[in-house]
Amino acid sequence: MEILMTVSKIASICTMGANASALEKEIGPEQFPVNEHYFGLVNFGNTCYCNSVLQALYFCRPFRDKVLAYKSQPRKKENLLTCLADLFHSIATQKKKVGVIPPKKFITRLRKENELFDNYMQQDAHEFLNYLLNTIADILQEERKQEKQNGRLPNGNIDNENNSPPDPTWVHEIFQGTLTNETRCLTCETISSKDEDFLDLSVDVEQNTSITHCLRGFSNTETLCSEYKYYCEECRSKQEAHKRMKVKKLPMILALHLKRFKYMDQLHRYTKLSYRVVFPLELRLFNTSGDATNPDRMYDLVAVVVHCGSGPNRGHYIAIVKSHDFWLLFDDDIVEETGRLR
Repeated sequence: MEILMTVSKIASICTMGANASALEKEIGPEQFPVNEHYFGLVNFGNTCYCNSVLQALYFCRPFRDKVLAYKSQPRKKENLLTCLADLFHSIATQKKKVGVIPPKKFITRLRKENELFDNYMQQDAHEFLNYLLNTIADILQEERKQEKQNGRLPNGNIDNENNSPPDPTWVHEIFQGTLTNETRCLTCETISSKDEDFLDLSVDVEQNTSITHCLRGFSNTETLCSEYKYYCEECRSKQEAHKRMKVKKLPMILALHLKRFKYMDQLHRYTKLSYRVVFPLELRLFNTSGDATNPDRMYDLVAVVVHCGSGPNRGHYIAIVKSHDFWLLFDDDIVEETGRLR
């Protein structure tokens, strides 16, 4: 079974609206998941890009659990992660099942830490997701470094760790995968490979396509020739070669970014590729390397962040998430049910 969302369909959903009490009645007291809360987020001036990503992350249970666990640790100096933990904790501990919460402290901190978001213009949800995950990872690594220096963790010899990479964090445990870039010399057939870690995969989109097709295109073989020839260490000269990207380590949670904004030379600006893209409820990656770990891992769709509008600096973001047996639409302070799993 596949779920298909077009821009026009999403736009029609956005105009429906429903208040909190209506949502609770629609789900029903017997069907409402135990210890779950569905809260909209107040928009503080074009912050829908932020609200939609936060909702998607909140319903990513491994991420939510780690953020709430961080909240229970001894109080730390305020940063973006402490503000996120406060927000998630506020949602998770509400007495009401549905309602609206203002993420004011988080937005204030975000605007203070990064001037890119310190305005009331529409921002890119993918850029925000990248910034948030990398910032959280940096905070966790810095805290771990300080704990080692203070002797609160084993292996506290800092001199031996100056040149070693930082320890992976729970952000990496949840979202990080590894790509391997394979290049095969067409003269001597020698294959060289280089690994690269990622927290999300950005894939190109085409007309009337699917996520599966986009991912296969991501791993299409590219021929390196003419001025782009590859320097082969075995041949000790530039040779024609085939280059291909494969997934070597599959992440626990796969975050996909559809590259819908494309720069058009004739227009001298970015335009949106409003192509219909089918995305399945279940996904298996076929473009894995021969030595990939757990290559048959199946992914279940849990959230989609959707941009409604014609360009990167205008429009509106919403989130559609799966929670237990329900599909829910989060449109800033509006939350409504859009379907149920049968």
